[in-house]
Amino acid sequence: MPEKATLLSVYRYLPQTNCGECGEPNCMAFASKLLERKAIPENCPPLKKPKYKEQMAKLVELIAPPIKEVKIGIGDSSVKIGGKEVMYRHELTYHNPTAIAIDVSDMMDDGKIVERCKAIETFTVVRIGEPLKLNMVAVRCASKDPDRFSYVTSLVARSCNLPLILCSFDPKNLKAALEKGQVANKRPLLYAVTEDNWREVSELAKQYDCPVAVFAPKNLTSLKSLIKTLQAIGIHDIVIDLGSYTEGKLLKDSINNLVMIRRAAIQRGDKDLGYPIMAIPAIAWMGEKQDPITASYKEAYIASLFMNRYADLIIMHTLEVWSLLPVLTLRQNIYTDPRKPISVESGLRTIGKPDEKSPVLLTTNFALTYYTVANDLESAGINCYLLVLNTEGLAVEVSVAGGQFNPSNVKDLFSSSGIEKTVKHKKLIIPGMAARLRGEIEDSTSWEVIVGPRDSSQIKSFLAKYWG
Repeated sequence: MPEKATLLSVYRYLPQTNCGECGEPNCMAFASKLLERKAIPENCPPLKKPKYKEQMAKLVELIAPPIKEVKIGIGDSSVKIGGKEVMYRHELTYHNPTAIAIDVSDMMDDGKIVERCKAIETFTVVRIGEPLKLNMVAVRCASKDPDRFSYVTSLVARSCNLPLILCSFDPKNLKAALEKGQVANKRPLLYAVTEDNWREVSELAKQYDCPVAVFAPKNLTSLKSLIKTLQAIGIHDIVIDLGSYTEGKLLKDSINNLVMIRRAAIQRGDKDLGYPIMAIPAIAWMGEKQDPITASYKEAYIASLFMNRYADLIIMHTLEVWSLLPVLTLRQNIYTDPRKPISVESGLRTIGKPDEKSPVLLTTNFALTYYTVANDLESAGINCYLLVLNTEGLAVEVSVAGGQFNPSNVKDLFSSSGIEKTVKHKKLIIPGMAARLRGEIEDSTSWEVIVGPRDSSQIKSFLAKYWG
């Protein structure tokens, strides 16, 4: 088993001079930053000196994640996948969210291709203040015609700036797309290396410095053999595909394969399997006369299953919002820091066009609570002021119980927000779940405190009844 990166093992490879040149008070603090991926070894100036060359190399190897990070594309639009260090996110925050690619077939009409590419690039759903987007375009060579494939690849590259996946098992098609499709310098992912084409595709990958996907359906021995071969010739930007299936036992086997590969890489230290994994829920659309609604639904739950079981890249087909939203929401939830609640900045917000007589409401800075309340107020057309209390990112009931939601903090919020000078009344509406703090908040602020509903969707009817 390889040496495990711990605070002490990382510290052992640092200069241990506590010079502070890295910006941290001592080397132990810098070691902690390295473990949390908030710093890199190069941030330590002394470590870059020749006498520490061997230590630097060992440190880089020690803190390298068991799953290699692979970059697809170039510039600001590039996508990084992999880089995982643990099996479960409660052990350490997951980095590099699962990339979601949408496929484009070269059998489609040019106009539909352009329209689809624009739709993929501009797709955005805002949830809890975060824009949820798609990441890549997978160009499929369904025509088996190198000229058509290269033309469509060029058309896609001109139509959007997202990284590309070039999908064909025929090296001639991939070569045509790279040479004639104007994407040779855009670092697309080549899909895929197989037992039959590994020599030709690997030559293309080396020539154009492209990452490659290795396809070995349900054959771990073949997969490892192909990966070892690629490593031997100097290709290390690899993505694994053991095949994706959508029905019964085959789907179960696909899920188990993903778990098996990830466990082998992280828990057993198998470096041959320490690469990002991809899955293709888009195969739910395969077959004749697929019902679009059924296929979109099926694709969404299959994508969610694969994402829950370590897929770093998935290729989907649908562009239906109702199908993509649960997948995007799941990704957002998985790739948050479990040690840090999602929060918004505290302070005063204006909803609609309030005046000096408008109601003043209080909520917490837990993102889900804040955006729920704000959206309910906006949807109801209520003009009001919303005070956002810093509860360290905790919801109302939890922060009341934990003491973060307290009269002293409310009073400080009054002072910092200037609400007392903004309105001419002295009435504050607090959440129903904070009702027991009513008297204390009144004593602290000298305002009349009104206990509002427990559910923000009821605020409109509440104000109609109690706000004159």
